[in-house]
Amino acid sequence: MAQINPSILSADFARLADEAEAVSGTGGADWLHVDVMDNHFVPNLTLGVPVVESLRKATDTPLDCHLMIEEPDRWAPAFVEAGAGSVTFHAEAAAAPVRLAREVRAEGARASMALKPATPIEPYEDLLPELDMLLVMTVEPGFGGQAFLDIMLPKIRRTRQLIDKHGLQLWLQVDGGVSASTIERCAEAGADVFVAGSAVYGAEDPAEAVRALRRQAERAAQAGRPGQEEAGRPGQGS
Repeated sequence: MAQINPSILSADFARLADEAEAVSGTGGADWLHVDVMDNHFVPNLTLGVPVVESLRKATDTPLDCHLMIEEPDRWAPAFVEAGAGSVTFHAEAAAAPVRLAREVRAEGARASMALKPATPIEPYEDLLPELDMLLVMTVEPGFGGQAFLDIMLPKIRRTRQLIDKHGLQLWLQVDGGVSASTIERCAEAGADVFVAGSAVYGAEDPAEAVRALRRQAERAAQAGRPGQEEAGRPGQGS
């Protein structure tokens, strides 16, 4: 089952509680994607632990925190304490990714690692069993609303092949330029968790946009990977 994680980076920051509610409910968002940027690892500054704490109180939808920051080894545990159900750190920023993934898991959250577009997956093959999710960035991290990079599709396919090779129940997330015109290509390539910002919050009915994107992804996944067993596919909050 495909998961759709609306990115609050595209939401109205003055109405975050309402914006979280707008994508909740039956068939709504599986997770809320929270982009944390420090203006050092990426050239943008967004939000931090206090906002995550406030969002956790305002919504029952689990929070998927993507840390685009320096020193994630130092800061990631604070986001778990603030209420994140999943914490993603960047391979390019983590000093000790295995130790960090184990610490996040020990704190009770799902551990995820992200790769920038130019970072190959192959050097991290042996690390995959330590993770619950792998994020392939389909734009350069730092800003929302960027155009999807088609050149990332082969990387998504290679990542899916490595996951299947090791028999892992590892979610494969894509983030950047995901919309009605790109989500099917991502699903066919093997992604099963999709971060969508403007495609959701720019729609007249954000919750219906989530449902429509999920339907597209699931149809494309079935067509692209006939006979794919449901076992090990992601479901909400599992």
